[in-house]
Amino acid sequence: MNQPRQPDTLDVLRDALRGFAAERDWEQFHTPKNLAMALSGEAGEVIEHFQWLTAEQSADLAPEVRDAVALELADVLLYLVRLADVLDVDLVAAAQRKLLINAERYPVDRARGRSDKYDRL
Repeated sequence: MNQPRQPDTLDVLRDALRGFAAERDWEQFHTPKNLAMALSGEAGEVIEHFQWLTAEQSADLAPEVRDAVALELADVLLYLVRLADVLDVDLVAAAQRKLLINAERYPVDRARGRSDKYDRL
């Protein structure tokens, strides 16, 4: 039995998701609105695992909870990659651009050790 190839880049993952959706004729449902709503829902499922935990508890999850969180994070990633594909957004380029913007907004000398928003530094 052949194992499916493990995606090792966002492009490979994007292509696998395209194929997955096409095989099921799901492109018709994968509108930006629907994908954004699904992404939000999956992010909410991640949050459910942390609701009511202390900061310490959230950093020391039981293995079965950590595994469940990992699967929810995977759902978030899959919807994010699919949404970016439908919108023709290069996620890596957008993330690199955002890192540069954040580096300007949060200069080390003013932001180090602080959680304030950039306009309050």
